[in-house]
Amino acid sequence: MPAVRGRLTPGAPLAPLVWFKAGGPAQWLFEPADADDLTAFLTALDPAVPVMALGLGSNLIVRDGGVPGVVVRLGKAFAGVEWLDATTLRCGGGASGILVSSTARDAGIGGVEFLRSIPGTVGGFVRMNGGAYGREVKDVLVEADVVLRSGERVTLSNDQLGYTYRHSSLADGGVVVSATFRGEPAEPAAIQAEMDRIAAAREASQPLRTRTGGSTFKNPPGEKAWALVDAAGCRGLRHGGAQVSEKHTNFLINTDNATSADIEALGEEVRDRVRATSGIELEWEIQRVGAFE
Repeated sequence: MPAVRGRLTPGAPLAPLVWFKAGGPAQWLFEPADADDLTAFLTALDPAVPVMALGLGSNLIVRDGGVPGVVVRLGKAFAGVEWLDATTLRCGGGASGILVSSTARDAGIGGVEFLRSIPGTVGGFVRMNGGAYGREVKDVLVEADVVLRSGERVTLSNDQLGYTYRHSSLADGGVVVSATFRGEPAEPAAIQAEMDRIAAAREASQPLRTRTGGSTFKNPPGEKAWALVDAAGCRGLRHGGAQVSEKHTNFLINTDNATSADIEALGEEVRDRVRATSGIELEWEIQRVGAFE
């Protein structure tokens, strides 16, 4: 491994870092000191070594065999949010959606309240075009600063990221180190009221206080994934220690020391049952990475 100024850990456990609290280790876990440290590391790293960015681990299944290569986790150096002007924020790739929306509120910037409901970091929801409550990242993103797998630093516009539903064209191995969002002027009290409404709606409908991975499947065109899962008789369905949530059927939960294999197998069984009952092929929204045990 190239020399670094940050922290480079071999065989680092990833289960404590992901919401499901399951899965194997990273071959190497790199927590860069800053963007220059990340750039120098990726430039010097053997191009054959795979690289994956890890945010809060909320929309992720890490398979039990672990993740080969290098997992990059952005720490405090990437967690800042800066107010640029009356409608614009620059946010570090490691900043949480809650911090972004709260900073926007304090600056009187509306339109980004939905980020309050995305349980992840800027880097993750820029890559996946995260969205909720009628808005998506593509609606507010101006540009993103990215360190490519080669170590090259580039700034990509909204159009260059090729956004579609829960997807971007960002190349594998690229790490989003910051992003610029633009909203519109609004009263802080109105922004807070919308954030409160979103928080209450999530608390009422989603199993937030469990070991879960967030929304499991993408909504097919004209359909709701949770309704298809429910209609297929999967509410409460179990596989090992994994279960389809009784509260929201598009969430899988780790009820009792489930392995990642349990969780993924349960998801595949749900897909099979939905296909059999409706003819619709559910697509995974949760990312599944690493090797089977």
